[in-house]
Amino acid sequence: MMNAIKAEYILPDLRAATKKEVLQEMAEAVHGVYDTLASVDIFNALQERESLGSTGIGEGIAIPHAKLKQLEEILVFFGKSAKGVPFDAQDNKGVHLFFLLLAPEGSSAPYLSSLAQLSKFLKGPTVRSRLLRAEGKEALLEVLTES
Repeated sequence: MMNAIKAEYILPDLRAATKKEVLQEMAEAVHGVYDTLASVDIFNALQERESLGSTGIGEGIAIPHAKLKQLEEILVFFGKSAKGVPFDAQDNKGVHLFFLLLAPEGSSAPYLSSLAQLSKFLKGPTVRSRLLRAEGKEALLEVLTES
């Protein structure tokens, strides 16, 4: 699944300072690659999911996710914040690594499978530390796709 990440899906320097700004910035990045997806629709779907409970899973990681009826395939975008963003994470620490997962509306099994694969990928502390140290899109892409 991580092999589906392309360089244009990576935001190596998120500017956002709040949870809302992260979701907006990432929604705009998705729209920049897939102009048929309105950033406001993506943002609203992500906000709706966050209202159920934070997708900040701790250890400096968040996996904001949502389903969109306009999508035909699962998309994974990655964003990195050097300073960290308060995201209501389970451990109350700032989040530095954001994995945005978007899936077609009717894709429950593949969607849950993708979330599980992503969580498993992120369990290893070496992956997290390598992502934090990697600079720029190409270095991040290398870490994200080699596992």
